[in-house]
Amino acid sequence: MTQNKAILYMIFSAIAFSLMGSVVKYLSTFNVYQVVFFRALGTLIFTVPLVIKAKVPFFGRNKKWLIIRGITGVISLTCFFQSLNYLNIGTAVSLRYTAPIFAAIFALFFLKEKIKLIQWLLFLMAFTGVLIIKGFGIDVEAIGLFFVILSAIFLGIIFVVIRRIGNTEHPLVIINYFMLMAFTFGGLMSIKYWEQPSLIEWILFISTGVFGYFGQLYMTKAFQTEETNLVAPIKYLEVIFTIIIGTFWFSDVYNGWTLLGILLILSGLIYNIYIKRKTT
Repeated sequence: MTQNKAILYMIFSAIAFSLMGSVVKYLSTFNVYQVVFFRALGTLIFTVPLVIKAKVPFFGRNKKWLIIRGITGVISLTCFFQSLNYLNIGTAVSLRYTAPIFAAIFALFFLKEKIKLIQWLLFLMAFTGVLIIKGFGIDVEAIGLFFVILSAIFLGIIFVVIRRIGNTEHPLVIINYFMLMAFTFGGLMSIKYWEQPSLIEWILFISTGVFGYFGQLYMTKAFQTEETNLVAPIKYLEVIFTIIIGTFWFSDVYNGWTLLGILLILSGLIYNIYIKRKTT
């Protein structure tokens, strides 16, 4: 019973993150800083009251690491949103999922976590998928590839920083720090480029934060309910959902090479989860 619940939680999370990315893609006519600002605002509506209700230190204890997490989060989020101006949404999401590769490499140097030979081979498989998408995919602009890989690199750093913080901070505090910094950064940077949204666009802007919050919430619930090796691979449904949305909403076109590249990325990373959990 708990397995079914955990699977449903992760499916809901994947749908929420897919919808968030799709709305951001739709709003790409606006400057990326304005999108970051509203993404943060929509989530802060939930997180600030919850942090206060939980009666935990609002600014946390490990301020140095929380600030680093916030800065890297803002960079990763901004670069990902920027990449959506140049790439199909399914392609961008797939490429951003190379983040675990960078996380493993950073963990090797900073946390002294070992990487098995089979994991290196799986990472190589995933990177081969990236090269196939870049070399043979349709309309894969170099600038878009640069932004999404940069986003993945900083997302990898985030994984390591959160691991470094461990259980010393409440999860809401970590999320809240990130959103407060994104809100401040996006707000200040968007002043020069501000465009007044229509009523529908206001709703869509706020919805990015709402979808982002519920995506995070249900993903957390899934990991709390069942083992990681069961629920983690389900998160990759986000790629399938975004490809479907991109095809019908944005008329995105994916050729066979692009789909092969995406398959290699997902296969390498999902099997890596299986290998890692099997040996722990």
